[in-house]
Amino acid sequence: METASNIMKELEAMGSEQTRKTFSRHGAPENMFGVKIGDMKLIVKRIKKDYQLAIDLFNTGNSDAMYLAGLIGDETKMTKADLNKWAKKSTWHMISEYTVPFVASESQYGWDLAIEWINSNRENVASAGWATLSAYVSITADEKLDMKVIEKLLDIVRKDIHQSTNRVRYTMNVFVISVGGYVRALASKAKETALAIGEVSVTMGNTACKVPDALPYIEKMEKTYPEGKKRKTARC
Repeated sequence: METASNIMKELEAMGSEQTRKTFSRHGAPENMFGVKIGDMKLIVKRIKKDYQLAIDLFNTGNSDAMYLAGLIGDETKMTKADLNKWAKKSTWHMISEYTVPFVASESQYGWDLAIEWINSNRENVASAGWATLSAYVSITADEKLDMKVIEKLLDIVRKDIHQSTNRVRYTMNVFVISVGGYVRALASKAKETALAIGEVSVTMGNTACKVPDALPYIEKMEKTYPEGKKRKTARC
C-alpha cells in the first residue's frame, strides 16, 4: 500500500541541489526536495490516481509532494472544501496555477469555484481561479461552455489586467490565450482582447522566463490546429 511517508522518502531521493536552485529562482519556498517533473511522473505512472494519498501529500506542505498531489488527485472524489483548501494553502505559483487547476478543472466544481476564486483579494487564490478557467476551456467541449460568461471574462481581463497583481496578470494573459486557442467561436474576441491589452509585464523571479505574447501565441495555435483541438487532460 502506498503511503505519504513512503512517497516522501522516494521524492527526497529524487531531489537534487540543482533543481532546488532552479525552483528557488522561480519563487519556490524552502520546503522542497527539488524533484524534476519528469522523474515525478514515474511515481504517477505507478499510482495513477489516489484521492487520500493526494490529500496526505498536499498536507505535508512540501512543494514536490504538493505538485505530485495534483497529478494523482482523483477529481471524482475531491470536495469543494478540499479544492478551496488547496487554493488557499498554495505556497507558490507552481501549486496555485498548476496543482490546483489540474484537479479543479476536471472536477464537477471547477467552473463555479474558479468564478469565485478570481474575485478573491488573495493573489494565490485569484490566480488559481484564472488558471482553472484556462484549463477548463481547454478540456471542455465548446457546446458545454457558457460563451456569454467567457465573453464577459475576456472583457474583465481587458479592463483590469494591468491593474491586477503580478501572478493574476500572468494567468489572465494565459486565459486569453487559452480561449483563443481552444474555443473556436471566441477566437476572434480573444485576439481582439490580446491586441487591446498588448504587452503584459510580470515579475518572473530571478529567471529569463518571459510572459507569452497572447496574439502571436493564439495565431500559432490556430496554424497548428486549424480545425481546433481540445486537450484530453489539464494535467502535465
